[in-house]
Amino acid sequence: MNTNKSILNELNDRTREVFRRVVEGYLETGEPVGSRTLTRLMNEKVSAATVRNVMQDLEYMGLLDSPHVSAGRVPTQQGLRMFVDGLLEVGDLASDDREKIDATIGNGGDVGAILDRIGSALSFATRGASLVLAPKHEAPIKHIEFVGLGHDRALVVLVFADGHVENRIFNPPPGQTPSSMREAANFLNSLMAGRTLSDLKTVVSREIDAKKQQIDGLSRALVESGLAVWDGEGETYERLIVRGRSNLLDSEESDLDRIRVLFDDLERKRDIAEFLNLTEGGEGVRIFIGSENKLFSLSGSSLVVSPYMNADRKIIGAVGVIGPTRLNYGRIVPIVDYTAQLVGRMISDRR
Repeated sequence: MNTNKSILNELNDRTREVFRRVVEGYLETGEPVGSRTLTRLMNEKVSAATVRNVMQDLEYMGLLDSPHVSAGRVPTQQGLRMFVDGLLEVGDLASDDREKIDATIGNGGDVGAILDRIGSALSFATRGASLVLAPKHEAPIKHIEFVGLGHDRALVVLVFADGHVENRIFNPPPGQTPSSMREAANFLNSLMAGRTLSDLKTVVSREIDAKKQQIDGLSRALVESGLAVWDGEGETYERLIVRGRSNLLDSEESDLDRIRVLFDDLERKRDIAEFLNLTEGGEGVRIFIGSENKLFSLSGSSLVVSPYMNADRKIIGAVGVIGPTRLNYGRIVPIVDYTAQLVGRMISDRR
């Protein structure tokens, strides 16, 4: 990003204006922008030939591209990235967009139902596909128990302080006995003290190292194996809610093969955790364009995503909008930002 900003600063005023107007024209219409169009929009009076020379320079720099059937220019992925980093003007959230999103909370229901409605409202407001990553249950834990189901299967039962119960079947280490299972459960229950599961994982690894003499090898292996059930691939978060896929197919620049790849990516359970990893840069909205988007790199799509946090300021999920690279970023960014903050407050208020 810093490199893009430095390149932008090196452009003179005329070149910067040509670049900005090409990108803005493309984002608005989806069509290449020609030199004759630009001469009517420029702040200073310049000839079409002068504008064409500037566009050729920008193309040489890798910021614009010329489709083979048109004399106009469109921004490249690098050009869009530079525009987003240095020239994008983010507007205020429109009152009607705010009202649509707020209305999803007021209808009541459990968290899952509300997140479903939020996803639909977000898709409707942005005319893209919405993504909502629902958090796992994060209430404090009251009790944990291991139950043997055979020589190669065991059940871990997790009881939360709010009455929620989760059961998971897993493959325990060989050699487990009823005694080692009781010892493992007792060890974990002694550490609960109102902690959430994510808190408990951190404490357990530290305590195992500190108290290796107090918990035998079998019990220690069972503890690590049992807790890993909640930390396995594709199991870190409950579900990825996707709404508005048809909006992607309605896009003028839709490439059905690429959209099909995108849908396949969305269906792959193992990629859900990666969606949240995209937000690791901290608070606020992040924009991923084309191949920058690790989860949907093959589909040539753009993703506008923001994490949401619980009352303890921990990132527990994310909301986003996915669509073609020709998104109205200036309008969508405040919508995603507001939605993420709203979801975070809703989750915190229900703890």
